[in-house]
Amino acid sequence: MVSAGDLIQTVQAGTAYATFLTLVLVNSTALFNASSTAASVLGATNDLTRNVAVRSWSHDLAVTVGIGASAWDQLTGLPRPAELRTFEAIDAAQYAPSTPGDIFYHIRSGRADLAFEFERQLLDQFNGSVKVQDKVSGFRYFDARTLQGFVDGTANPVGGDIDPATRVNGTLDPNGAGGSYLLTQKYSVDLAKWNRLPTEQQEKVFGRSKPDNIELPDQPDDAQKPHKQLTTVIVNGTQHDIVRDNMPFGSPAEDEFGCFFIGYSAAVWVLQQMLDNMFIGVPPGKYDRLLDFTKAETGNYWFVPSLAVLNGLGGN
Repeated sequence: MVSAGDLIQTVQAGTAYATFLTLVLVNSTALFNASSTAASVLGATNDLTRNVAVRSWSHDLAVTVGIGASAWDQLTGLPRPAELRTFEAIDAAQYAPSTPGDIFYHIRSGRADLAFEFERQLLDQFNGSVKVQDKVSGFRYFDARTLQGFVDGTANPVGGDIDPATRVNGTLDPNGAGGSYLLTQKYSVDLAKWNRLPTEQQEKVFGRSKPDNIELPDQPDDAQKPHKQLTTVIVNGTQHDIVRDNMPFGSPAEDEFGCFFIGYSAAVWVLQQMLDNMFIGVPPGKYDRLLDFTKAETGNYWFVPSLAVLNGLGGN
C-alpha cells in the first residue's frame, strides 16, 4: 500500500465507491478572489486527503484532481500542457455534448463515509469560491460490471504499462511532465431497452461474452464493429492504451441508471480518437451501437498535474 500522500495522484481501479465532482469558479466578490481561494484549496488537497484517510488506514482513500482549460491560467499561473483544451461537442452519427467545468475531483474509497467526509471538508474549504456543476456517486457493481451486465475495464494496462499509458512524457510535453490528461463523461443508460435485447445481440454490441468476459473475434474493416473494438486505439500497428476507472450510478426508485466514464491518458489525441470511433464510426456511420442504449450527458477534458505541481498551487 502506498502512503496517503502518494494516493492523491495514484490511479487505482477496484475501489468500492467513488465521487465524481465537477466544479466551476464563481465570479470574484469584494470578500474574496475566487481564483486565489480555489488555488489555495487545490494546493492543500494532499493535506486534506491525509486528514480524512487517517481515520481508516484499512480502506484506501485516493484522490485525483483535474483542472480544465478554461481555468488553468488563472488557477496555476503556469504554462499550459501541450494538449490541454476544452472538450468540443461531437455532432455526428451520435451526439456528445461539451459541458462546463473548471475543477474536477475523482474521489475513491473502500468506504462511502470516507468519500463523503472528504467531499464535505473540501467544499467547506472552497468557502463559496466554486459551485457544484455536477456530482455523481458511483459504486462497484458485482465483479466490476456495468449495469448492462458486462465486465468493465478489462483492457486496462497493468504493472509497468500503466505509467507510459497515463503519464505525460516530459521530453515531448515539458509543461505537462508527470501529469495525465483526463476525459470524463456521464452517460445515462436505458436499461429497460437494453434488457429487451437478447443476450447474443448484447454480446455482439460489446464484443465480449456476457457471463465469462471472453473476447469475440474482431470484425473486418467494412463491418459493424463492437464497442470493444471501437474503443481500442491502434495507429500504425501500435495500440495506445488508457486507464479507465468507470463506475455505475443510479437509483431504481427514481428510474435513474447510468455510467460515469473516466479515462486517464498520456495524450488527448488518444482519447479523442476513441470518441471519434464511437460517435462518428469506423467507417463513418457505423458508430458504436452501445450508444443506441446510452446517452452522453456531459463531456470534459482535464489535466491532472503531478503531485509536485499540485502541492505548489496557491502559494502552498
